[in-house]
Amino acid sequence: MATMFITTFEILKNSIVDRIRDFYSIGWSEEGSTVSPEYKAKVLSRDKSPVYASLNWLHENQVVNDDDLDIFEQLKSTRNLVAHQLFDIVTGQAESNHTEQFQVLVELLRKIEVWWVVNVELAIDPDYADTEVDEESIVPGAILSLQMLLEVVGGNTELLEALRSQRAKGRQHA
Repeated sequence: MATMFITTFEILKNSIVDRIRDFYSIGWSEEGSTVSPEYKAKVLSRDKSPVYASLNWLHENQVVNDDDLDIFEQLKSTRNLVAHQLFDIVTGQAESNHTEQFQVLVELLRKIEVWWVVNVELAIDPDYADTEVDEESIVPGAILSLQMLLEVVGGNTELLEALRSQRAKGRQHA
């Protein structure tokens, strides 16, 4: 569970930064995606840390609130404790509440991901114009990936094998 907490926290950080960076993407080069100058001006200029600059952008755009920012700080502290004292935590020499905080971590990740799905992806999809979306029924890709990881950690590899099989079929047809 400790390693799943660390992994999920990294997924959260990537979601916070990468979703906004992708939003400001204007193309591709050999080095990867190219972002518009607006990304630096409207996001990165807010803080020297891309994570905190992005959190500030999310806050300004009412994706997250003050409570969510406090939760992020608590999750970050727990992540750092678990990462730096993993052996002591696993062997019971140090205490951590990462197991209890795991669901809070997943909920924050889901909140951010669902906002992007509803307010960006579906908002520009003409198939969803004037359609009321049940946000509770949305399962973003990051959450699906996390669910798959949890299944594999729990010993169920059927989902992983199905994904691998689909990817192999996709490569054969490409």
